[in-house]
Amino acid sequence: MSQMATQATNQLTENSIRYPGWGVCVAAFVGVMVSFAAIMPYTFSLFIEPLAKAFGWHREAISSAFGIAAITVSVFSPGIGMLLDRFPPRRIILPSILIFATAYASLSLLTPNISRFYLTYFVLGVVGNGTAQLAYTRAVLTWFQKHRGIALALVLTGSGTGSIVIPLLIQALIQHYDWRRGYLALGCIALLGIPLTALLVRNRPVRAAETDHHFQSGVSIGSALRSSIFWIFAVMIMLEAFGSNGVISHLAALLTERGISAQSAAFALSTMGATGILGRLTTGLLLDRYFAPYIAALMLGVAGLGIFMLTNSATTLVALTGTALMGYGLGSEADVVPYLIARYFGRKHFAALYGLTWTAYAVGGATGPIVVGHFYDRAGHYQPGMIVVLACTCVVGAALSFLLPPYPLESSAQMSNMTASGRLVVES
Repeated sequence: MSQMATQATNQLTENSIRYPGWGVCVAAFVGVMVSFAAIMPYTFSLFIEPLAKAFGWHREAISSAFGIAAITVSVFSPGIGMLLDRFPPRRIILPSILIFATAYASLSLLTPNISRFYLTYFVLGVVGNGTAQLAYTRAVLTWFQKHRGIALALVLTGSGTGSIVIPLLIQALIQHYDWRRGYLALGCIALLGIPLTALLVRNRPVRAAETDHHFQSGVSIGSALRSSIFWIFAVMIMLEAFGSNGVISHLAALLTERGISAQSAAFALSTMGATGILGRLTTGLLLDRYFAPYIAALMLGVAGLGIFMLTNSATTLVALTGTALMGYGLGSEADVVPYLIARYFGRKHFAALYGLTWTAYAVGGATGPIVVGHFYDRAGHYQPGMIVVLACTCVVGAALSFLLPPYPLESSAQMSNMTASGRLVVES
């Protein structure tokens, strides 16, 4: 009877709700929801003012911790990707979660010695992508071909969901208790990814995967790095990360400086997370139907508009509208990048190549917050011109996506229809 049940399960397709790949998606959703991707960017700015008051640290000095984590991610992500291409995902994800959670909880014991603060963010960067979408999407992509876009979108909405709930919770703890309780809570929250990951996250069985030549095919890492396509990806990602992380890492402090309450600033961060979910789901649905680079251009343009609205966000309504647009547009980046890597380079070395794109992301993500903090310390306030520059980096990244060629291994007729459909989406 059990053999018959196993055979029936093996015959399930992606169209069935009982297909095991959807269970992997659910577990990955929860894991990403409490990962580096949801916690670090969306809560960092909540601690800037409390740490400045507690220890007298300058904002550029505090922002440097964000940069350290981002640079460390860039160095270690390719290695994590190679490990994920070689070993079962749980062997990488579960230890990463434990180290990540312990490091965050340890921040509750900070002293005026800022080097301890930097060292902890270094550790967070080392294991960060072992807890986030880089680790989980590698497993998910082994299960999906037809519904690859929506599967990725469902997983990546996890970080959006986390970014709605977690900033509000942490801001409440900081306000009613102190920042030390906030860091301790983040450590506990990170542990919530362990149960479902241990139970459900796995690659598609080899015998099943062997029937799918798409899973086995793919260019070598060296060939990908010699391709102009990869470097277009890299520059797009770097510019988007510079602009988005430059804003997000200072968002709460930026809004409170404009006279918006701390609670409203935390709500703005949550609003960005909520619209990020909508952006990811919209992008996931479109990726399975239209040419992905055009979708990326549209969504990054929306993000740039949202950042531009924060230039003079003197009212809560303007701030919420700007962060909503920013979240909606930036939500696409996490969907589009892994999708494009799989389409242009195959899935044989997917995780390693995805890890390398995080190097580009981290370069932009590290420098953006530090540059904004530097100009704040020089001027004594957040300058509107700096916000305009951050918006422009997203717009330039959007323009670069038009340089990407048609997908390889597509017939000319299919590509013509896809390209026409993509133009229709952008123009409408």
